[in-house]
Amino acid sequence: MRSQACQKQLGYRARQPVGRTIDVPNGATILATALAAGIDYPFGCQTGNCGACKSRLVLGDVTMDGYSEFALSNEEKAQGLILACRAVPRADGEVAWLENDPPIVHPRRRLDCRVSGLPAATHDIRCVRLDIVSGGPFQFSAGQFASVTFAGCPPRDYSMANVPGDPTLEFHVRLTASGATSLHVAQRLEIGDSVRVEGPFGMSYLREGHRGPIIAIAGGSGMAPIGSIVERALQSELPQPIHFYFGVRSQRDLYRHEHFVAQAQCHANFHYTPVLSDAGDGRFRRGLVHEVVAADFADFDGCKAYLAGPPAMVEAASAMLERRGMRRADIHADAFYTAAEMARAGRKTGAEL
Repeated sequence: MRSQACQKQLGYRARQPVGRTIDVPNGATILATALAAGIDYPFGCQTGNCGACKSRLVLGDVTMDGYSEFALSNEEKAQGLILACRAVPRADGEVAWLENDPPIVHPRRRLDCRVSGLPAATHDIRCVRLDIVSGGPFQFSAGQFASVTFAGCPPRDYSMANVPGDPTLEFHVRLTASGATSLHVAQRLEIGDSVRVEGPFGMSYLREGHRGPIIAIAGGSGMAPIGSIVERALQSELPQPIHFYFGVRSQRDLYRHEHFVAQAQCHANFHYTPVLSDAGDGRFRRGLVHEVVAADFADFDGCKAYLAGPPAMVEAASAMLERRGMRRADIHADAFYTAAEMARAGRKTGAEL
């Protein structure tokens, strides 16, 4: 089967086509084949969850299995959109990917690293700090992720929590009941252990050229990419209002709280709001984080949103923002599925909270 990949879009900024025709092996996806052919196709999770490879099927027919409705809604599918990472061609055709922003491309690196720190962030989140031994330099944009492999464990995807340019990489790993890798990190990982890191990946990164207000929403270990995005925006002295909402269940789940309180005192354009879904002591906002955001804004004209955390939170926040008029193209989201959740959905996965 053959599939022609191009960049010219309907309803999006027109760009020059790739002009390549590729042979897609039986059962292979459009994305995997395009990447193998050296085409710089936009992608993120490669598991049908993020929507980074969302494309328009101009001609032809495909089958798609095992993807999130957040990544591709039924309405979008009816309009002829597909996810290239899940799309297997059934006939010759043509596909055009959706791009509103020129993609930032960093060199893909395979790093040999060594564990230099393992502080506990909360009762169930461990910060894994890594020194790069070889394979660097490692360049990425705030909000991206990497594939991380601990000894004896399968590779898992974790977002960088540090700011680009920091010599030490940091990842936040939350312990899950069925997570073999997270259990290894919580109970067996030690200072000095070797770790393999490959990346960067992901399209939910900070658009530093945007000058409208920023709405940043994190849930749980979604603090990693969203914290990196906020820190980078402040470090770069972006002038627009930056609103950071951090939603957790209870007070014991808050982390980096004092740091962002201090940042709000230092930067007049930065606003930090922790939100607890369970009862607190009255010092914090109560409720679901997306509902608190909705209560604070009449509209989101000119805003960009960055979301990361549990799928239910990300999907609810995305739906709320769209109802309030935000374009889907301005919502950059990273839903954290556990390996068990991905397996139940029938997706091949490297992701874990």
